[in-house]
Amino acid sequence: MKRRNFIASSALAAAASTLPSKLFGALLQDLTDEQICKIKFDFAVSQSLASKPISDVMVEIGKTFIGTDYLANSLEDSAEEKLVVNLRALDCVTFYENCVTLARCVKMKKTTFEDYMAQLQFLRYRDGKINGYTSRLHYTTDYWYNGEKKGILKVVTKDIFGEKNVVEIPKPINFMTTHRASYKHLATNDDNLEVIKKQEDAINARKDYFMPKGNLHMFADKVNNGDLIGITTNIGGMDIAHTGVAVKVEGKLHFMHAPIAGKKVQITEQPLHDYLAKNGRQTGIIVARVNEA
Repeated sequence: MKRRNFIASSALAAAASTLPSKLFGALLQDLTDEQICKIKFDFAVSQSLASKPISDVMVEIGKTFIGTDYLANSLEDSAEEKLVVNLRALDCVTFYENCVTLARCVKMKKTTFEDYMAQLQFLRYRDGKINGYTSRLHYTTDYWYNGEKKGILKVVTKDIFGEKNVVEIPKPINFMTTHRASYKHLATNDDNLEVIKKQEDAINARKDYFMPKGNLHMFADKVNNGDLIGITTNIGGMDIAHTGVAVKVEGKLHFMHAPIAGKKVQITEQPLHDYLAKNGRQTGIIVARVNEA
C-alpha cells in the first residue's frame, strides 16, 4: 500500500491516540485537506468523541494538530473571497476555527468533507454568508459577537470572572482602517475600506471586557478545558492579538495555539498566566464557551 493511502486509512486514524502528537501532526503534511478531514473524523469515531462534551472534543481534536506548521495570512491569497480550507498549516485563528468546526461536526454527526466546509463557512463569515472580503469576520470581538448571534458560542468573560474583576477593552478599535496598507484587500479598495469602517463603528458602540493578566492566576480555575481564549493587547486600535484554546494540564490552565511563523501548533509549557507575563504587548484575556451542537 502506498504511504499516502496508508496514512489516509481509518486504521491510522484509530491508532492516532497512540502516536506522539508531534508525529501525528507531521504525518499529515503531504495529504489533501479532504484526507486530513477524514482522518480527524475517523479519529473522533475511534475515540467515541461524539459522546463527550463539545469542549473536550475540541481539545482532543486540537491535540491532533500539535506539530502542524504555522502559516500566516493563509486566507488572503485569493483575489476573490472564497472559502479557504487548509488543514496542513494554520495560524492562530484558523487553528481555533478548525477545533470548533470539527468538534461541531462530530457532535452533530455530520462528518463528510462537505459538512465540514459548510460549518467552517457558517463560523468564519458574518451570518454564515460569503459576500466579499468584508463578509469575513476580522476582529475577534466582532467574530465572537456574531458567533453568539448564530448560537455557536457565548462570550463568558464577565460572567466567569465577575464584573468587578474585568476591564473594558480600550476603544477605538480601528487598526484595520488605520493600517490599510497592511491589508491586501483594503490597500487600494475604498469600498472595502468604507464597509470595514462601519464594522469598526459597530464594534466601538459595544462594550467588551477582559481579565487583566496580572490577576489571572487568582481566577484561572474559572476557565474550562476547551474554552476559547482571546489575548488582548495594548497595540493601539486592536482588540485581540492572539487566540487559542484553553487546556487543563494537571489541573492548571495552559494554552493550545499556533504561535508565530517558524513555530508549530503546541501547548504552552507554562501555565497561561506565566506565558502572558513574558509579553509586554499582551494585557489579558477574553473567554468564549462553545455551545453544545
